[in-house]
Amino acid sequence: MNEILKVEHLKKYFTKKRIFGSISTTVKAVDDVSFFLDKGEVFVLAGESGSGKSTIAKLILKSIEADSGKIIFENHEINNEAKNLERIRMNCQMIHQDPYDSINPRMRIEGIVSEPLEIHNIGNKKDRLKRVIEVLHEVKLEPAEEIIKKYPHMLSGGQRQRVVLARALTLKPKIILADEPVSMLDVSIRAEMLELMTELQKKYNISFIYITHDLATARYFGQRIGILYMGKIVEMGPINQVLVNPKHPYTQALIDAISEPDPENLHKVKKIRINEPTDVDVYQGCRFRAKCPYVIEKCKIEPKLETVGDKHLSACHIELD
Repeated sequence: MNEILKVEHLKKYFTKKRIFGSISTTVKAVDDVSFFLDKGEVFVLAGESGSGKSTIAKLILKSIEADSGKIIFENHEINNEAKNLERIRMNCQMIHQDPYDSINPRMRIEGIVSEPLEIHNIGNKKDRLKRVIEVLHEVKLEPAEEIIKKYPHMLSGGQRQRVVLARALTLKPKIILADEPVSMLDVSIRAEMLELMTELQKKYNISFIYITHDLATARYFGQRIGILYMGKIVEMGPINQVLVNPKHPYTQALIDAISEPDPENLHKVKKIRINEPTDVDVYQGCRFRAKCPYVIEKCKIEPKLETVGDKHLSACHIELD
């Protein structure tokens, strides 16, 4: 496969200031993150809330500015020049988590889906309407001719998320950033949405960055995975290899946290018993050491991502069995 996107040493820090007083703290939301995305591949960014997943997506789209690092799309570094921004934003679209907040409630579905075409001045009104009908058929919103006349409040949550997917497909992008696209949907329709995304991804050979905290859906949809913890990738590799044979304690903790549908498994012994956090500087050494049950003296030194298997990388001083 050919590399379509490359992220190199990406950093983004935020400063939090108290309302009263001059004390401020620095949050390292994204701290030296590097990964690549191949053409037609689904790369998963997984981790708990606050790990930096959505911030990475915003940095790729240049909706916020990185403190340092490079974003390279099709062998061209993306900077703030107008042509570069247009290049990444035409070829890289985003599906947001909340289908209720990510579309304008005052616009009809036709206007919502055709908006990217209008922004980039593509086609005339007739051409845009034709494209809107086409993508609504693609995401299985039928009858499309009736759907375009409706407002968002007239649709269900699942239908709204299909509208968001249709809008992302309108420009025929090469990359889609899907930020928790099924987490706010009913369990009964999550599988349908994932199946639809898989079908479209294969049909058009679209590259996906799938952002999630749900490892079950990640394994269903993804091919490679990067596990994020406090702004750092702590483990990365082929998804089956990482989830079946995790080498980092945090990855194993995420796996242990997956809900068990079998009542007999509710009391099973977890492989990782996360310690209560201790009063340590989380940005010194391994960031998971405050909670890790295997912590050793060497963990005061930050571990680097190193090869632990075939294309499998882990940043840990301890080797899990």
